[in-house]
Amino acid sequence: MKFPIPSTRRSFLKSAGAGAAGLAFAADTRLFAGIALRQGRLIEPGRKLNIACIGCGGKGVSDVTGVSSENIVALCDVDAAQADRIFKRFPSVPKYQDFRKMLRELDDRIDAVTISTPDHVHHAAGMMAITMGKHVFIQKPMARSLGETRDLLLAARRHKVVTQMGNQGHAGEGVRLAREWVQAGLIGPVREVHLWTKKMELGPYKSALKNRPAPGEVPPATLDWNLWNGPSPSRPYSAEYHPRRWRNWWDFGCGALGDIGCHTMDAPFYALDLGAPATVQAETAPCNDETFPDWSVITYEFPARGTQPPVKVIWYDGGKLPPRPKELEPERAFEERYGYYLVGDTGVIYDPSEKCTSPRLLPEARMRETKFPPKTIPRVPGGDPFQEWITACKGGPAPGSIFEYAAPLTEMVLLGNLALRARGRKLQWDSANLRLPNAPELEQHLHLSYRAF
Repeated sequence: MKFPIPSTRRSFLKSAGAGAAGLAFAADTRLFAGIALRQGRLIEPGRKLNIACIGCGGKGVSDVTGVSSENIVALCDVDAAQADRIFKRFPSVPKYQDFRKMLRELDDRIDAVTISTPDHVHHAAGMMAITMGKHVFIQKPMARSLGETRDLLLAARRHKVVTQMGNQGHAGEGVRLAREWVQAGLIGPVREVHLWTKKMELGPYKSALKNRPAPGEVPPATLDWNLWNGPSPSRPYSAEYHPRRWRNWWDFGCGALGDIGCHTMDAPFYALDLGAPATVQAETAPCNDETFPDWSVITYEFPARGTQPPVKVIWYDGGKLPPRPKELEPERAFEERYGYYLVGDTGVIYDPSEKCTSPRLLPEARMRETKFPPKTIPRVPGGDPFQEWITACKGGPAPGSIFEYAAPLTEMVLLGNLALRARGRKLQWDSANLRLPNAPELEQHLHLSYRAF
């Protein structure tokens, strides 16, 4: 399955409207019942984009900085202390805690929105902004469930807004080289892919708890805890959730896969035109319904795609690692923190980076001896995903990680998390209909229930 990367915004709108994008399915008209059709407007190239930013602490610091060449018209964060650095940088810009209030009050002043919140708010904030005709940049993963991901894609198609997911490496050189090398046949047909991360263990993101912390903690005075909970079921405040370890809890995050999958899986997904897997199966540490397991090994099986053979893709986290590639020289260290490698019939591409920035042929001698193919995929100036998105909002080329590409990638990531719930059973996946033919009881996790907040 190929994911078109149109050369201009106009061609993107045309192809999306014709249903020619990577995920082909009919929209459920109930999704947009009662929602007025407001469409995104391209901005004159000589004018700055008016951007509102939702989430200004944590990842939001770099996201707001990334778009600060434009006109920042509003800042929103549920915790003023976490956002203090950005709030002080823009002293005259209006500040909000509730993104809904911000979008309603400043509607006519906002062209575009960045969303850098925990995963459980991506869908709520994204859907509101999109249906108001605002262009959106949403941090990875696009959403917390497969149903939410489809909602955002369908809404973006309907409202014709410029979209971008924050898997920054997709704007870089590495993913393009990997695709060009595979397409040129440098390693032959690829039948196996290995990807891994130890990010959760190395960073301040993993909770040692398996059950909810005891109530009684008092939230900081700077934090609106109800707004932080947002659409997820309400629970008492705990520092186990905010500001760092939320991604380890099912109600708020997407675990190690959600943190790194949209990065590390990007180059293999792009280079091999993976599309939707036929099956997915997980081996894991003990699971529960509150937190993600301590480790997992998840196997995806993809059917043949055109002339490319079926391929098995295996993900490892929590300290689990793939076999060391036999082509990697004994004197060279194998990077255990994160990376991927593609196993072809005649060679290996190995990339020991988090965001697919450093692909290498193995053994290293091949990097000196190989005549590499021409660079045929257009490059993003400076590899800057923010400027790529801003340029697209002004009529330039569509971003590489537009939702037409990012949604199928996110679905691959989230299917792995769904496999965790299957407790070792191999799941069949019907992507077109968003169904699990051999596990219909798990379909409740495809669509989430939302709390009024």
